[in-house]
Amino acid sequence: MAQSWRKMCVAGYVPVGVEADTVALVRAFPDEPRVVLVTGGNRGIGAAIADRFAQAGDRVVVGHRTNLPPNFSDRIVSINLDVTDPRTLDEAFAVIEAELGPVEVLVANAGITRDNLILRMSDEDFDAVSDTNFGGAFKTAKRAAKGMLKLKRGKIIFIGSVVGLLGSAGQSNYAATKSALIGLARSLARELGSRSITANVIAPGFVETDMTNALSDARKSEIASAIPLGRFAAPDEIAEVAYFLASPGANYISGAVIPVDGGLGMGH
Repeated sequence: MAQSWRKMCVAGYVPVGVEADTVALVRAFPDEPRVVLVTGGNRGIGAAIADRFAQAGDRVVVGHRTNLPPNFSDRIVSINLDVTDPRTLDEAFAVIEAELGPVEVLVANAGITRDNLILRMSDEDFDAVSDTNFGGAFKTAKRAAKGMLKLKRGKIIFIGSVVGLLGSAGQSNYAATKSALIGLARSLARELGSRSITANVIAPGFVETDMTNALSDARKSEIASAIPLGRFAAPDEIAEVAYFLASPGANYISGAVIPVDGGLGMGH
């Protein structure tokens, strides 16, 4: 009986005799731990997202380049995964599925930068960013979709960027790949929606990470002055949005771009 009313709550109904606060709590937290894969989850935004899901009791795997074998007794499992290499993708997914089950939540966060003005940007730098940020996200989502289709449910979350909406001088390669994630997510939302699989994009602004910490104080102040909230985001603030998009409370959100940028990109 308990399972029955929980399912009604998640589906959006309020069972007779169940308090509204209880319904909200059930919708906010999944009934059972899910298998969550976060690519590029070993640092920065990805690490914060992985930690948020782990705090909620989900079985979290972070995929990144590593020579160490995965230890599935760890709170957050680290596994070798190169998003540009279909072989390591298949190997990683096969191990995850054998040990934990199919991936129900994918956070495609892996990304790199190779900034330069267009006349100075090498083809190699353009291709490297494109292959990782867009091609890697596509390949990972394609592999994850196999398990989600069998489950008849799933959450695909792409980590984009405010520059995918605004553009950024010296980042034509990076901005283009982040913009492309929007088209990918919306296509997958239409393609997979009938199986209760959602696909969304989070578009962070400037976030306190190793990358932004390398900027000079003067440059940080210059950037912050253009942000209505007047500061950079903390990685945890991106993680909370990712967790929400993967929750039952976001079951009817798909094909959306969620800005988490302090107002920097408003109007786009």
